[in-house]
Amino acid sequence: MKSEKSTSTLFRSAQAVVSLDLIQQPLQLVESRLRRELRSRFEMLTPILQHGTMLGGKRMRPALVLLAANAAGEPTDDHITIATVMEMVHTATLVHDDVLDAAATRRHVPTVNAKWDSQTSILVGDYLFAQSFYLAATLKDTLACQWIGEAARRVCEGELRQVHSRDELDLNEENYLSIVQGKTAELCRVACRLGAAYAGAPSEHVTALAEYGDALGIAFQIADDYLDLWGDSERTGKTLGTDLLQAKMTLPMIRLLETSSPQQHQQIIQILRGPAESRLSQLQPLLQASDARSYTKDRAQAFADQALQSLTALPDSPAKQLLSDFARFAIERRF
Repeated sequence: MKSEKSTSTLFRSAQAVVSLDLIQQPLQLVESRLRRELRSRFEMLTPILQHGTMLGGKRMRPALVLLAANAAGEPTDDHITIATVMEMVHTATLVHDDVLDAAATRRHVPTVNAKWDSQTSILVGDYLFAQSFYLAATLKDTLACQWIGEAARRVCEGELRQVHSRDELDLNEENYLSIVQGKTAELCRVACRLGAAYAGAPSEHVTALAEYGDALGIAFQIADDYLDLWGDSERTGKTLGTDLLQAKMTLPMIRLLETSSPQQHQQIIQILRGPAESRLSQLQPLLQASDARSYTKDRAQAFADQALQSLTALPDSPAKQLLSDFARFAIERRF
């Protein structure tokens, strides 16, 4: 489990640093709540449950809950509970993803399935889902349960669509973005929406922050697609070309196929249907010769700009500025 000191989080890129000192204290409370909620009465299980929470990164979704609350109204104790629930749901999806992808590490930390086994990993994800919904049910009303339940359903839909779109080499950008909205952006959207709603924000501000979270999540995922091909594996903690190995059609590949000549299109299809381990090396020259790299960056920028535009409905505040910084960080972190 991370130490409480780690919740004074910095989201750092070559161009920008996003400091979360504004919400450091509530983030520490979220960290403590996570530790408490993931302690089983069977002590042998506690290290397994708490290991999963090390995989979630820098608590982006809890931060969005808390920043949205500060930007749109008055934070309450309910926000600590909601932020904890959001991190547990997010971690559950990661733990299950690692089984689907047979991933050995995530952010330089062994995955649950690598440290124990796939059965343990699936059950840890199930435990996190169950405990998160129990925790959400302790709030004074059922709104959070309804919204988080709907969001979790959409995440699962997005993941199912992605799994069944593998090897679907004619996937277009519209369907790709629809999948991304479900599997990645939905939790960012509901985190911002809940943060605003439980802070007593007017409906127009709740809507604006939900739209911000949605666009932010899509920008992050497109940036991840970019980094999978052109990132620094040491900094990302991931092996380059993982999406190609798993036959996932991401935006750079969709763009490459859509803009290739008939002859080149057939060549790309043959590579994608060939040995997985040679796909990246064979496709890199074709990607470099196309506009796929610049196009992917531009599309990420467009969604980041859309997120920023959504914030114009809110009054100026330090929290609003941090949300703006998040949108910029989404595309600047390692481009």
